Order: sequence, then structure tokens, then C-alpha cells
Amino acid sequence: MATTGRRVGLTRDRVLRTALEAAGREGVEKLSMRRLGAELGVEAMTLYHYVPNKAALLDGLVELVLSAVRPSFEGPADQWPQRLREFAVALRAELLLHPGVIALVATRPVRSSAALRAAEDAAAALGRAGIPPVRALRIVNAVSTLVLGHCLAEAAATPGHEDEPTGVDVDAARFPVLAAAVAGGLGTPADHQARFDLALDALLTGLPLGVDERR
Repeated sequence: MATTGRRVGLTRDRVLRTALEAAGREGVEKLSMRRLGAELGVEAMTLYHYVPNKAALLDGLVELVLSAVRPSFEGPADQWPQRLREFAVALRAELLLHPGVIALVATRPVRSSAALRAAEDAAAALGRAGIPPVRALRIVNAVSTLVLGHCLAEAAATPGHEDEPTGVDVDAARFPVLAAAVAGGLGTPADHQARFDLALDALLTGLPLGVDERR
């Protein structure tokens, strides 16, 4: 029988973490206050003491994932490319722990101070190297967008279509280069890592030359 939040020791953090687990199993699109309440053993209305509506619940999931990305941004000012690399690696690792919410993180505005902290710290590290705030946030956004796009492809899950096959049969006669790439390991975990490293290297290598304090 459903009971009150006080009796079962509910907190906002527990509500969000349970929602994150449910989204990981069933997808965000199937997440509802009623289902979440049933999983926590309370009426759906009880949850509104912790998250006022479904939008706040989704914002909380974004916050929970992004607030866990906390690499160190300390160090000499000229090492900001390395700090950005560590940020990108940490963000990718956290997103891949929760593939069910990657699309949510990619598309939902970041609203809470906890979720904004990593971006603020990364931009501040660039600021210590003399890069102005607008330019610094553009760089952080470019790195974040690269990571999100890569993770969406790596997770290879379309909401509502989880049962569809993910493999692709390539006709070697028509597409010999693609077939050779598949035979060489395209789409494997090692390939995902190699592609991520390649894209991140290309972006970070180009950034120092592209820094223009006038823009």
C-alpha cells in the first residue's frame, strides 16, 4: 500500500536517483509520476513535495548526471586544453553510465546551479589563460556538443525503438570500403574509443589557433 514520503524517508535525491534508474531501464519517455511513485511505495501526489511537476523531474535528472562530472580544473593557465580533455572524458564516462537519459541531457536546457558548475569551472580555467567569457563558453559548448553527439551515436538507442536491431549488414560488392571498415572493427567498443579520441584531438588541437579575443 502506498504511504507518505515522511514514513519511507523520501528525499529529493532519492526521488531523482530512483527516477534515473527507472529511465535507464525503460527510457525517459515511459517515466511518469505515477510509475515513479509506485516504485517508491508512495502516491504520485507525494512526489510533488520533492519535484513540483514532470518538467522539474526531468530537469533534476539532467542535474543529477551533470553534477557528477567534476574533474579538476586546477593547474597552470596554459594547460587549459588538457583540462578540457579531462572534462570531456569525464562527461562521456558519466553519460555512458546512463544511456537512457543522454538525449534528455542533449536537448534539455540546463537550469540548476549544480548542473552548471562543471561548465562554470571549465570556462573559468580558460579565463585564467586570458580567454574572455563569451569565447570561453563557446569553447566549452563545442567540447560538450562533441561529447553529447558521440555518446548519442555510441549508445545507439532511439527512444521507443529499443528492440530494433543495431547491426548493419554491408554489401561488400557495393560498399567495399565500408565492408572493410566493419571487418576491421568499426562499431566495436575499441572503435568508439578511437573515434572519440580522434574527434577530441582534432578539436583541441585546433582551438589554440582559433582563439580570438575580439570575438
